[in-house]
Amino acid sequence: MVKKSMIVVFTLLIGLSLMNEGNAQTYATGVGLRAGVSNGLTVKHFIQSDVALEGILHTRWRGLVITGLYEVHKNIREVRGLRWFYGGGAHIGSWNSGNPPPPWADSGYRGSTIVGIDGIIGLDYKFDDAPINLSLDWKPAFNIINGGGFWGDEVALSIRFTF
Repeated sequence: MVKKSMIVVFTLLIGLSLMNEGNAQTYATGVGLRAGVSNGLTVKHFIQSDVALEGILHTRWRGLVITGLYEVHKNIREVRGLRWFYGGGAHIGSWNSGNPPPPWADSGYRGSTIVGIDGIIGLDYKFDDAPINLSLDWKPAFNIINGGGFWGDEVALSIRFTF
């Protein structure tokens, strides 16, 4: 299922990247919820018309992870309010032990602090008539300290209130 989702997202993004750029930024800041493999809060703030910083506070494996991302947005002229974006950043957090332990851990796993790097690619849509933004993205991560190395299963939908 995750592989199929990743293929669909990549196909859409490759097609969208070939389109011309159009409109300027449609909102300055968005605050909302992120739902996917992990769930949490998201804040996206534009520092330039096509560059945003995004912070994500989310849960995973009975722990808490904070992620910071730098994102470049490209307009899609054919669909007003729709943009595609890419970027990268880093995360830090902790995963706690539990019963049963995570599938990648042995039975004696007691939890760990994780630190790593993230990439992100996705679609961002701002409704014209409402202060609502939807974002669908794929956020692969590589844990440098603890936590099992590469994680490519982070596909999520974010819903934000914009202002």
